[in-house]
Amino acid sequence: MALDIQQLLTPMLNAAKAVIGDKWPGIQNYAETEFKKIGKNILDIEKNILQGNYSEDQARLLLDIQKNATKAVLLALEGMTLIMTERAINAALGAIRDIVNNAIGFALL
Repeated sequence: MALDIQQLLTPMLNAAKAVIGDKWPGIQNYAETEFKKIGKNILDIEKNILQGNYSEDQARLLLDIQKNATKAVLLALEGMTLIMTERAINAALGAIRDIVNNAIGFALL
């Protein structure tokens, strides 16, 4: 099953919004952009895993790099704390965990 960006983005944004709460309107545009980047990164990982171009370790490293970039952007926003940022990212990835892991055949998330 090939993943698509909306299949990933909608649940990620909903999960992050639930964690961020009343600060969501102020960070929504940034969050949408950053979570779209994570989603596109996951799509690229899926494609390259299926083609045999990435190992599981490479895939995890690439995802970690994107997660750290997202964390840096969200932390730069007013009112975002490290704990809230990490919870939002973890919630977003948790919302797509089963879909992604089933699609690529190992526990990436």
